[in-house]
Amino acid sequence: MPTPTALDGTAASAQPSASPRVAIVTGGSRGIGRRTVGRLAADGYAVVVGYTSNRDEAEAAVKEAVTGGGRAIAVRADVADEHAVAALFDTAEAEFGGVDVVVHAAGRMHLAPIAELDLAVLDELHRTNIRGTFVVVQQAARRVRPGGAIVTFSTSVVGLAFPGYGAYAAGKGAVEALTLILARELRGRGITANAVAPGPTATDLFLDGKDEETIARLAAQPPLERLGTPADIAEVVAFLAAPAGHWINGQVVRANGGII
Repeated sequence: MPTPTALDGTAASAQPSASPRVAIVTGGSRGIGRRTVGRLAADGYAVVVGYTSNRDEAEAAVKEAVTGGGRAIAVRADVADEHAVAALFDTAEAEFGGVDVVVHAAGRMHLAPIAELDLAVLDELHRTNIRGTFVVVQQAARRVRPGGAIVTFSTSVVGLAFPGYGAYAAGKGAVEALTLILARELRGRGITANAVAPGPTATDLFLDGKDEETIARLAAQPPLERLGTPADIAEVVAFLAAPAGHWINGQVVRANGGII
């Protein structure tokens, strides 16, 4: 079992006995995942921040959650490694008593025309985005408690078909199919499974490599005439995770400001 990093100054055994709702957020050290950590912590969840390599950022996400009065730990796990992901869930159960919500925000992006993409890059992309999603939701399907929620991440590019996004969108199309089938396989357990498909959102992952003209053009596409923010998407995730959003199930929520 990996050793969690807790920044609230107390050992797990010294935590209050009241059992909170517990959320695992993969990709929780940056971007949408990090904002989701803070949003769920503010809603009273104990949050396990899953990260792959950037321990400092993961610990910063934990510190933000704890400073706001929440409970959080950071755990390193490669989402495509089934043993590491199982250990991530083990840690959540050991530290907080169970798992109620899984938000799988970890992902990779590489843009290139289909004719030019290095197949080694394709394999790396799909290892994280397809296999990683499958591994995480497989554990979620086995471990999330009744009444819980599973949220994966697709992209609005699946429908918008922007050039250069072929490999990325193909992987996210697989995520959508997997999520909708999972929702049906969870019949009778009171657990929802939905995918959130953001449009252009101002994260480091999205902005990297784009010039100002490209960013301005993409920001002008939604009728709301701006890029999305991580906070916009975190609000959608928080709704789907909450009892108030429990009637939404087996859906792809295109959170993109109205781009058609």
